[in-house]
Amino acid sequence: MASRLEHAGADVDWEARYVAGQTPWDKGAPHPALVDWLQENAMPGRVLVPGCGAGHDVRAISRGGVSQVVGVDLSPSAIGHAHALRGEGNEQYVVGDFLSGESVEKPFDWIFEHTCFCAIPPMRRVDYVQAAANALGFGGCLVAVFFTNPDNDDLHSPPFACSVEELDAFFGDQFELLSSQSQIKTYPGREGREFFRVFRKRAT
Repeated sequence: MASRLEHAGADVDWEARYVAGQTPWDKGAPHPALVDWLQENAMPGRVLVPGCGAGHDVRAISRGGVSQVVGVDLSPSAIGHAHALRGEGNEQYVVGDFLSGESVEKPFDWIFEHTCFCAIPPMRRVDYVQAAANALGFGGCLVAVFFTNPDNDDLHSPPFACSVEELDAFFGDQFELLSSQSQIKTYPGREGREFFRVFRKRAT
């Protein structure tokens, strides 16, 4: 396991990527599967979005009338972009490291995951699961779009692939799987390469 003193993006200078405009993961809009899910589901209470980037998913969730949505990102420039875009009124953006658990006030009722899990070094995935469990209150849920097959041949640079079996193994001890879908709306080029999953934190 990597040192917990290393932040989630230890192998990538995310700030430099944002400053240079090298952000292919930023599609300029919330994930289509999240938009679909929000049409049928509410997220009452407090919501945390780790690795929020420019906050497209944060704003989509905020439009649903939740009490507070907090986006966290390692890059100050990403958070700057998020602040510069038109808000919905109840968002908060914080520069920080989700894995450290020190950036935001807990607990949360929900976490929305999109492109954070696949961006961290694979040896930190157990830390991600623990951070998610620590951030959620009793009965809290993790709603996630997992980029399971990013078609990336570089084993040392994100995004990193993860099988469904690995997801089951990582999350199974601390989370109960409520639903899982592979046929979801997504960005062009990602068809059939993502899973939409909803987990509920197990009672301890």
